[in-house]
Amino acid sequence: MATEPISVTKPRVFKNFIDGQWVESRSGQAFENVNPADTREVVGIFQRSGKAEVDAAVEAAGRAFAKWRLVPAPRRAEIIYRASQILEERKEDYSRDMTREMGKVLKETRGDTQEAIDTGYFMAGEGRRMFGHTVPSELPNKFAMAVRQPIGVCAMITPWNFPMAIPSWKLFPALVAGNTCIIKPAQDTPLSVFNFVEALMDAGIPKGVVNIVTGFGSEVGTPLTEHPDVRAISLTGSTAVGRVVGESAARSFKRCSLELGGKNPMIVLDDANLDLALDGALWGAFGTTGQRCTATSRIIVQKGVYREFVNRLVERAKKLKIGNGLDETVDMGPAVNKSQMETDLKYIEIGQNEGAKMLCGGHRLEKGEYQHGWFVEPTVFGDVDPKMRIAQEEIFGPVVSVIPCDHMDDAIEIANGVVYGLSSAIYTKDVNRAFKAMCDLYAGITYINAPTIGAEVHLPFGGTKQTGNGHREGGIGAIDFYTEWKSVYVDYSDRLQKAQIDRPE
Repeated sequence: MATEPISVTKPRVFKNFIDGQWVESRSGQAFENVNPADTREVVGIFQRSGKAEVDAAVEAAGRAFAKWRLVPAPRRAEIIYRASQILEERKEDYSRDMTREMGKVLKETRGDTQEAIDTGYFMAGEGRRMFGHTVPSELPNKFAMAVRQPIGVCAMITPWNFPMAIPSWKLFPALVAGNTCIIKPAQDTPLSVFNFVEALMDAGIPKGVVNIVTGFGSEVGTPLTEHPDVRAISLTGSTAVGRVVGESAARSFKRCSLELGGKNPMIVLDDANLDLALDGALWGAFGTTGQRCTATSRIIVQKGVYREFVNRLVERAKKLKIGNGLDETVDMGPAVNKSQMETDLKYIEIGQNEGAKMLCGGHRLEKGEYQHGWFVEPTVFGDVDPKMRIAQEEIFGPVVSVIPCDHMDDAIEIANGVVYGLSSAIYTKDVNRAFKAMCDLYAGITYINAPTIGAEVHLPFGGTKQTGNGHREGGIGAIDFYTEWKSVYVDYSDRLQKAQIDRPE
């Protein structure tokens, strides 16, 4: 007998937020946001928007920019600070909503919400800093300085894996710098962005300063990135999508920040604390069901400890509890949707066909409590050749490749031998080796005796090579992206001075 749906409550219908108003899409179309752990639950119904809604949102943001840019930065920061306090008050409710719509376990969604709170408090502090430069002029009776100015209307396209933290990385620094924004959330996780913007609304953000347009990439993302009045784009997504967005932005000279894929290595040397390394490997590989751009997807282990490490990793991976993330005893939730689950299973098949040894996992869970969700077992491949596809391509699921190596130089060569360069890690007790890794690992982030996940909001976040285009989120790097430099010269000599031409002999 079929199991009855878990709820008969009519799902809430959400509208776009444009110019301070909740509005339906002109097409009249909508899409369902479902719980990936139990697809019988519809978390909400959201507008399937298009170019008309994008145009309205950009126009509203343009009007709001004329006033918002003139609000003193400390006053803008006060709104962000209040929004962070509101997020803190609502942390549990918003975290539970996040688990329902994207699947990761509650302890992780609480961390996601906390990251947004931390980002808000940090960026609120920047409202009283926003440092520029004062420098001595090369001429007498002349003052020289550089100040920051906002860019204008900014577009944000955010992913589903960190549906509140990543929007906070983009919106908070953009707003404190004086920009206005349109955000397109991932269609799998729009509710968390609505909750985030609700906190900003309740904190007093003026109408038109922040706008939400929901929908699909080609229908909303493309007209948003191509709109002539959008002056900056911030995208977190796949390298393939980032390449398209970057090319589009270049044609109209938009500023563009791309945070893209990763294939992150964790090196375990023969002098490592194996207990600590195993803790890091489990968390790095299977936290967020492996659905992180910083996930530990390659573990490079020196041959002296390789067999022991692999055996213990497999033993612990088999014990992870899989299920609905609202259950506090669960270690790992589902894939975010059917397509991602199928990608995970496809790469598991690829790994087997390439000759890698599948040591545990490898299957979809679909019986009993799993029958209505997108669950894949934690999967460990051993004796992986670093040139295999499973060791080169981003999977974005609970699949980890363990690669043997001879020595540290061999490990670093393997670690650097992919097209990505986001995060990296090494486990060793030797300080000399640790500093060599800091120098030689070609990535935007390097951890010593910690896994590849766990960024802090006050440091730059981003990567090298095909992981991005050089900009950074987090810390002052975000302020750099959302501001333009203006050099200002004040000549109080009361005569024409011709800079280098008037240089005294």
